[in-house]
Amino acid sequence: MEKFIKINERSKFEVQKIMPDDEVVDKLAVYFQSFSDQTRLKILSCLSIMDMCVNDLSLVLGINQTTISHQLKTLKDQNLVDYKREGKILVYRIKSQDVGEMMTYAVRRFAT
Repeated sequence: MEKFIKINERSKFEVQKIMPDDEVVDKLAVYFQSFSDQTRLKILSCLSIMDMCVNDLSLVLGINQTTISHQLKTLKDQNLVDYKREGKILVYRIKSQDVGEMMTYAVRRFAT
């Protein structure tokens, strides 16, 4: 028989009911992995301030355009960024307001 320290059988059931299943946890792990790279975090920070093209991001961050493009592809594949075409230029933006707000919150939280 299991012995609980802080929870009872009902509480255990309530937690298990809310917990995501393994498939969702796998998706969460991949999603949060997107935030584990410094370059991707810098890109997301920039895009949470304003929409930018690869050249703008490269100039602001001092990172070559190839690296920026590669990381933008990763962020796009994870559905975190999107782009709109303005003539020949692709202008990137954060796809979800929630991600922008999360980045703004995180920067404020850790910058102090």
